[in-house]
Amino acid sequence: MTVAVKRAQEEPARNDGQRVLVDRIWPRGIARKDLRLDGWLKELAPSSGLRKWFGHDPEKWDEFKKRYERELEEHEKAVGELAERAVHGRLTLVFAARDTEHNNAVALKEHLERRLRR
Repeated sequence: MTVAVKRAQEEPARNDGQRVLVDRIWPRGIARKDLRLDGWLKELAPSSGLRKWFGHDPEKWDEFKKRYERELEEHEKAVGELAERAVHGRLTLVFAARDTEHNNAVALKEHLERRLRR
């Protein structure tokens, strides 16, 4: 099981495995064909309210992860399907945020890894 995260602006690579966009909004300035996605799970993106509250403020990171975790519990089926993809090979969560350490893909990766360790 391998879960990776990658900015949408980065070039897709052969070793990315399955590539899934996990943002609610399509990345600005990128054509659909250029992302080479295997899926787009908008429902696993943070709600608009949570995203706006967080604003990629690193000081809100821990609280963001707690709130996002609660939102993910409401989408158990989609989370389970994503975890299943990770079990069967490499999974890359694609995101558009500039901050590569404090974003929903990183939080979702942590969530999936905890789930798969159980």
